[in-house]
Amino acid sequence: MLLLKYLGYPDLAYVAVTRAAEVIAELEDSQYSALSDFFTAHVLLAAGSPEQALAHTATAISVLERQRGGARALHALLGELHLISATAIARDKARAGEVRRLDVETHLTEAKRLAQFTGETWDWHLNFGLTNVGIHRVSLNAALGRHSAAVHAGDALNPEMITAPGRRMAYHADLGKALAHLRGREPDATRELLLAERVAPQRLRADPLARECVTYRLGRPMPSHTRRDLRGLSHRIGVPT
Repeated sequence: MLLLKYLGYPDLAYVAVTRAAEVIAELEDSQYSALSDFFTAHVLLAAGSPEQALAHTATAISVLERQRGGARALHALLGELHLISATAIARDKARAGEVRRLDVETHLTEAKRLAQFTGETWDWHLNFGLTNVGIHRVSLNAALGRHSAAVHAGDALNPEMITAPGRRMAYHADLGKALAHLRGREPDATRELLLAERVAPQRLRADPLARECVTYRLGRPMPSHTRRDLRGLSHRIGVPT
């Protein structure tokens, strides 16, 4: 279902996640229900419904919080729910800017605390740990327009710690988006976008924010070799030049 979402088919992803939720409900297992809410939130975000996504994650977090004595896998799932909650809040433009930032930071702080307990994990196939929390910090600061903070958050990260190409692609793409807004960092921004394409080209080509970033950069002054590389990327992802 996440593959469908990332490739630009949120309608099909919603069908898949809804059918999965029906089956999971029959298990009567709170952790699997929380996992179902996690995937549903992802799909709702892709469909442009951050408030509904947050409602699902809030329910799941509340349920798992009552089982905090559980194993590492439970804490990893809880951490991922805090990360997707932060993402939903960052995209909820109905919230005031500073309120949004503080609410995002609250969820990031809790996710970091949980990651310090779990270490780097692959529980639930979710790649939870300090590396993924750091990647989300880059993404969320970029989404909030805090471009310098996003770049600073990415300085000490090693995305290769995560096996999932999609997460590594997100790191490079979001770092590139942030760098694109900083004076004198145009070559670095293009380099990061090209790295994102190398890691997961299909994901980058379906990312509307990456396409928007490339369009924005093409309209700005930059060194000739950077423009050449960016024009090549724009051609491959279908951005008109």
